[in-house]
Amino acid sequence: MIIVHDIFICKPGNASKFAKMFKEVMAGNDELVNIMTDVTGDFNKVVMVTQYDSLTAYEQNFQKYMQDSEEMKKMKEKMEGYHEMYLTGSREIYHVW
Repeated sequence: MIIVHDIFICKPGNASKFAKMFKEVMAGNDELVNIMTDVTGDFNKVVMVTQYDSLTAYEQNFQKYMQDSEEMKKMKEKMEGYHEMYLTGSREIYHVW
């Protein structure tokens, strides 16, 4: 199993808005495990946790987001302006034993 953490450090005052936006956009996504905001550690941190059976499944899912399908157009519409809400981001991929 593969667990992916997409990590964002948001601009002050935007972490909750950012988390809510992702929760709405990712609703119905079977891979989504959690969307979390910081309690301790780095301020304004949002972590989106997803889960996949394998790295191949992760890569196949990632390719879906590169397509110009109607579903992706709607998702991009809902996420309009999200780049303005965060300062930096990173991704961590873990193999679960």
